[in-house]
Amino acid sequence: MAIEAELKAVVRDPETLLRLLEDQYGAGRAEVYRDTYYDAPDGSLMGADRELRIRTVHSPQDTRTVLTYKGARVDEASGSKPEAETRVEDAEAAHEIVRALGFVPRIAFEKRCRNYDFQHDGRRLLATLVHVPEIDGTFIELETVAATEADLGPALIVVRSVLAELGVHGEDLTTEQYTDAVAASRPVPPQ
Repeated sequence: MAIEAELKAVVRDPETLLRLLEDQYGAGRAEVYRDTYYDAPDGSLMGADRELRIRTVHSPQDTRTVLTYKGARVDEASGSKPEAETRVEDAEAAHEIVRALGFVPRIAFEKRCRNYDFQHDGRRLLATLVHVPEIDGTFIELETVAATEADLGPALIVVRSVLAELGVHGEDLTTEQYTDAVAASRPVPPQ
């Protein structure tokens, strides 16, 4: 399984970063992600640092849905995980299948994104400016694919290099997952 070599950072100056991205990589794609994360009823999937997600992406051009499985982190510093993802034709059917297999929705939320695809040092990269309405701040995610664990280090070097060119530095990096931040922002239901 390929590894999503990704770094995420808090953006201190979103307008400046947006201008840099637009100047270097052209107009980004505005998209809204609606994510539902599933887990085993006992919490064992997320408890083992694995993810099962159905994401529906809405853009001015189309709507598409993808099913994603992420394995446990293979690099603690970056949070990079093995990932398998496929587009699904029918979002509701995908949700029904996952529930019929015994998984239950654990958390669902929306991400407002602006995406930039480009090449750097022979790698295809995706930069995403992210705002999650339920949490404060803007984030940047920068990712590429590492074919193997041995390729993860070189892939992350390219990712760090591009982030540095964009003015994003180590002190801004975070491995906090949106699922955790959104869950922490929601009121605890009464028992």
